[in-house]
Amino acid sequence: MCVSSGRGGSPVGSQEQAGQARVRLPQLKLDELLEELQARLDAARGTRDRVHSLLEAVLSVGRELDLEQALHSIVEAAAVLVDAQYAALGVIGADGKRLSAFHTIGVTEEEIARIGPYPEGHGILGELITNPQPLRLAKISDHPSSYGFPPRHPPMNTFLGVPIRVRDQVFGNLYLTEKAGGAQFDEEDESVLSTLAVAAGVAIDNARLYEESRLRERWLSATAEITHSLMSGSERGEALGLIAERAREITGAALAVVAMPLEDTDSLRVELAIGEGAEAHRGVVLPVDDSLIGLAFSTAAPVTSRDVGRDERVSQRLKGLGAAVAVPIGTGDGVRGVLLLVREAGHMVFSEKETEPLRGFAAQAAIALGLAERRQDAEQIAVLEDRDRIARDLHDLAIQRLFATGMTLQSAGRFIEHREASERVARAVDDLDETIKIIRSTIFGLRSHDGLPGSGLRARVVRAAGEAAPVLGFAPSLRMEGLVDTDVPREIADHVVAVLSEGLTNIARHARADRAEVALETDGREVRLTVSDNGVGIPPEGRRSGLHNMAERARQLGGELRLTTPEGGGSTLLWRVPVPGAKQ
Repeated sequence: MCVSSGRGGSPVGSQEQAGQARVRLPQLKLDELLEELQARLDAARGTRDRVHSLLEAVLSVGRELDLEQALHSIVEAAAVLVDAQYAALGVIGADGKRLSAFHTIGVTEEEIARIGPYPEGHGILGELITNPQPLRLAKISDHPSSYGFPPRHPPMNTFLGVPIRVRDQVFGNLYLTEKAGGAQFDEEDESVLSTLAVAAGVAIDNARLYEESRLRERWLSATAEITHSLMSGSERGEALGLIAERAREITGAALAVVAMPLEDTDSLRVELAIGEGAEAHRGVVLPVDDSLIGLAFSTAAPVTSRDVGRDERVSQRLKGLGAAVAVPIGTGDGVRGVLLLVREAGHMVFSEKETEPLRGFAAQAAIALGLAERRQDAEQIAVLEDRDRIARDLHDLAIQRLFATGMTLQSAGRFIEHREASERVARAVDDLDETIKIIRSTIFGLRSHDGLPGSGLRARVVRAAGEAAPVLGFAPSLRMEGLVDTDVPREIADHVVAVLSEGLTNIARHARADRAEVALETDGREVRLTVSDNGVGIPPEGRRSGLHNMAERARQLGGELRLTTPEGGGSTLLWRVPVPGAKQ
């Protein structure tokens, strides 16, 4: 008997097909689950690797104490973490509106040179400055703030930017473009880069603190060096040179200038210049009321200039240089001069953080100068007291004994009958009288101020040149050789000063020169004063009363006056006289 399920179907075949379908369905689900598991494992492994890379980047950035190197490490780490072709870090300037520095990787030096100057913060870069929040773009050109690229700039589309904060202040921004494979920057990229930016802010803060401590140490070391130099007896000129040189080195300036006030005038004279184009600045006379240096002197406060090439308060001699700062040497009413520092064109302006320690350094230098002057005054007082004691002893002891001895010999001479012996005693008495005169002259010299600093011929010549500077419009250069204070008698010294004043006055009135040179020389046998300029010379029809006076002075002393006109223009005056009593 046959059993049928109805409708011609075999129950055995249907069961087999259903069993096979049930077998295939779990197999498919298992493969899908395995694939999903593998994908999640790959994602977890990728996340682990990325976190590991982020930690390595944070450690690498945090190890740097040099600020410039730290910034470069941050840019490199950012590019690696988000797999970007180009990366840059823009440092926001003191005004908070523009970029003051730009560190980049992915672009060669040749490409940078072809592109031109670094960006200042326009377009998308400016968007992050005004709104310091993470910014992701699929295409830079689609953003409303897009500014475009300069010629020969590499093409860039995708963009990711995040701000870097240092103690709640925005230090700068990280800019990443062109993710590898043409992909878009995603939320994970933004999160990773934001985390790096936090670590970068800490690293930058540490590097800044380290840099500030090193800078403070250098300023303290320079101050100690100057103080030690002055207390060891160095001349003021040497100390001023040390002040200018150390300030120039520490601030990275191209030129350092020290200007000091001219007595009884409203002008400052550049006594010292070190660095680029220093020769053009030495001896220049500047007005107090209408110059960068004069303003710092009159206000006793630092004065800065973003660009001396465009600053009307600056001498034309500084054209071609960049940012500058003029700092008073001293404070309040005790300003002794001004220190001017100038950087090369295109370099960073002097910030307040740089100006404050520089101002303190200049103030400490002024104190050291003052202490050195007080020490010199104390030493001079000791010398004067010692000279007074010597003069008193000579008068009270030596002269009295010599006088008594002379009186005794003179009395004894009356009892000497031998003619030759009597004459010898008389000559001895005359010699004693002459010796007494010499000692009295020495006493007078000891008690006079002729030996004090500033009373010698060298100091008088310096003063005469300084007094002529306001009339000339510049300070003449000075050169002195030989024992000027020792070998030149007072009478000749008076004539030398008079001839020098007359010669410089003639230059101011007639020469229309911008440079003058004075040379005073002596070899013990004669004195030579040379005054030369680069002006128009003396016209044949010009008045010569001043020259006649100088020639007459030379003739009275047995010397001569010569006036020549060099081939290059200008005039040279040579006044020479013999030294009385010198061996010819």
